[in-house]
Amino acid sequence: MAYQLLKGKRGIISGALNVDSIAWKIAERAHEEGATFTLTNAPLAMRMGEINHLAEKCGAKVIGADATSIEDLEKLYDESIEYLGGPIDFVLHSIGMSTNIRKGREYGDLNYEWFLKSLDVSALSFHKMLQVAQKKDAISQGGSVVALSYIAAQRSFPDYTDMAQAKAMLESIARSYGYHYGKAKGVRINTVSQSPTKTTAGTGISGFNAFYEYANQMSPLGNATADECADYVITLFSDLTRKVTMQNLFHDGGFSCVGISEEIVEKMEKQ
Repeated sequence: MAYQLLKGKRGIISGALNVDSIAWKIAERAHEEGATFTLTNAPLAMRMGEINHLAEKCGAKVIGADATSIEDLEKLYDESIEYLGGPIDFVLHSIGMSTNIRKGREYGDLNYEWFLKSLDVSALSFHKMLQVAQKKDAISQGGSVVALSYIAAQRSFPDYTDMAQAKAMLESIARSYGYHYGKAKGVRINTVSQSPTKTTAGTGISGFNAFYEYANQMSPLGNATADECADYVITLFSDLTRKVTMQNLFHDGGFSCVGISEEIVEKMEKQ
């Protein structure tokens, strides 16, 4: 059901790769709720994905941009504002990459050049998106920016390796920039810490299926799906959350607050 929560709002949505992407679901929901927006991703990801199909469905323009490039981000905001006819009301940062994970490097044997790239793509790009936007005055008064995170920023997950540090940095940037952008123009900046989700990126992590099932059995409401994450993010883009900022918001079915569940206890007792 649509409520027209984003009617008249303009946005930029990054990271939609295919129909399994959380960003893809958010774009679909934003369209249903009345928003107009541009879609962006790195050129390589755009060649691998199906973003043009999403653009056709949502009436959006696709603007390729490397989120680590200031020049590309300046172009992204300029073209988005021109296409949409005014300043941006909401931005989604759904960007993450770890070559160390892709190459199967263990935490005690990281390639540090790849590590730095992980931090640049997955976290520093968030600061760059915000800094470019503020310098250009591209986001409207009271706008909303959301980045997607994961609980590995607070807890140790062995196979998440350097992405854990990237997510911790991402959340820190949201807190720091949330203060400065909030004071300057009332812009809200939050991160959403989502359940393990069966996306292309998520399933590429070693042992994903095991900790997906573990989280599902630990969470009293079960894992949150990509569609449910989209519903939540839409509320953060809307005017219903005008005083929510600088927060890391857990959207995980309660996983982050549970010590142990009955299901896990029963499994352990059967061993």
